[in-house]
Amino acid sequence: MIRGTGIVKTFKQRGSVLAGREVKALRGVDFSIEKGGAVSFIGESGCGKTTLGRIIAGLETYDSGEIVIDGTAMSALKPRARQPYFRRIQLIHQDPYSALNPTRTIHQTLHAPLALRAKQTRRPGSWIDTRAAELLSLVGLDPGYVLPRYPHQLSGGMRQRVVIARALTVDPEMLVADEATSMIDVSLRLGILSLLKDLRERLGVSVLFITHDVATARYIGGDGDMYVIYRGQIVERGKVETIISSPVHPYTQSLLSAIPVLHGLERPGEQRVVPTEALDESKSDDGCLFARRCPFSTDRCTSEIPLLARSGGFAQEHSCFYPERRNVVATPLEAA
Repeated sequence: MIRGTGIVKTFKQRGSVLAGREVKALRGVDFSIEKGGAVSFIGESGCGKTTLGRIIAGLETYDSGEIVIDGTAMSALKPRARQPYFRRIQLIHQDPYSALNPTRTIHQTLHAPLALRAKQTRRPGSWIDTRAAELLSLVGLDPGYVLPRYPHQLSGGMRQRVVIARALTVDPEMLVADEATSMIDVSLRLGILSLLKDLRERLGVSVLFITHDVATARYIGGDGDMYVIYRGQIVERGKVETIISSPVHPYTQSLLSAIPVLHGLERPGEQRVVPTEALDESKSDDGCLFARRCPFSTDRCTSEIPLLARSGGFAQEHSCFYPERRNVVATPLEAA
């Protein structure tokens, strides 16, 4: 349904000290998302995954590259002509409270987009309230209880379900979930993840899940693709299970090594990878972006840029001169 080629995005910092300094958020990113499929973007904070998600949802511009939706290049269209394409892609925000207008009831929040949808599809006004109740029921909420209330009168989990219901008002073909569970209680996260997974299966919508949590990416789209992003660049790409079970890029291995181990239930991976230093964006990089932090880097890594490709007999694509499978994932004690 949607494909991106060479997406580049650079921000200029503001302020008296760092004014004018450029931050490279995305450095020529390629991706593709099939209709009804699931894709996960993972990486540490500041890697560019949220910026990429906003670009895909049409909420952020990009400096160069191309976004193609159903065979139509967005750069060939004027901004107004792009709106029908991007309307089919809805963003589920990270913070469900700030995503909802605190001065409007849930009924008012859902009524506005549904009224527009009714006009587009030539449905009667009575359809709006019926559809609002249907959507709330679809996301596991009681319409009679939720509709007359304001966001502050609902729990975090309920607010997130309302945000998802609002995204569904325009009958989207893709949901972009940006850290959709990070702002709610741990006890409620599984319910939201199960809901997203159920919506994908029942409605056939594509799901793009943006996260730093490998476990949630695996739960939502275990049969889909995973893109590991580091400083605005894809460093490993392939099937979710392939990357989690057999990572070959040191950065991916460091992410998986950082997953907490359940002591008494799991045994840590024997070859866990830890970056040699903290991230410092101020230093220039002539070669691999991860070279200064990589415990396996050589002079070649600091002088040459590795390209994302499938090599070394591995199933996934990677951008590493010396790819190697390492045992970094914890295993259950009974299976160890």
